[in-house]
Amino acid sequence: MKIPSLAPLRRQTEPFDDPDWIYEIKHDGFRALAMIEQGACRFVSRKNHALAGYRELGAAVAREIKAKTAILDGELVVTDPEGRTVFASMMQRGRHPVRYFAFDLLWLDGKDVRTLPLLRRKALLKRIFPTRSAHLLYVRHLKGKGRWFYQRVCELDLEGIVAKRGASVYQARRSHDMWIKIKNPEYSQKEGRHEWFDRRKKAKT
Repeated sequence: MKIPSLAPLRRQTEPFDDPDWIYEIKHDGFRALAMIEQGACRFVSRKNHALAGYRELGAAVAREIKAKTAILDGELVVTDPEGRTVFASMMQRGRHPVRYFAFDLLWLDGKDVRTLPLLRRKALLKRIFPTRSAHLLYVRHLKGKGRWFYQRVCELDLEGIVAKRGASVYQARRSHDMWIKIKNPEYSQKEGRHEWFDRRKKAKT
């Protein structure tokens, strides 16, 4: 399977309602493709770099997804007891169990499905997911009601929402069919985020 380029996000500051758009929670973790093939699963970053250290999770994904080959788009996350993602815990490698939250499907059993409408891809993704799993979560969506959904997400102190046109195909370049990321300005976990990334960059130089 050829590794596809991940679609970039365009920014928007205000939530909106639109019956042609769907809305998902923006989970706070590491964006990753799950590449499932020959009974194994490996994770790849947005820049197509291999993400090491998730062997146990990869084995669970390959075992539980009902497909011989597949490419899933999603997020590597750590969650608290209430199911909310905790970014700081992702930095403490090995101390917390990591899960994979999938929101899109790019490839399924030998077929490139990126040209199918998003809602069709999500339906196929849901079909190959296990009924219950401690390792995987299918990211659900709400159709049309972006303002209410955003308000609820902010009340729960989550990072924000992602708006997506329901009929859009999966594209690697910017267009009006791209995802729109709308962040919660009061999100408590954003504090100290830039300082951590600055320290990480300095450690690599």
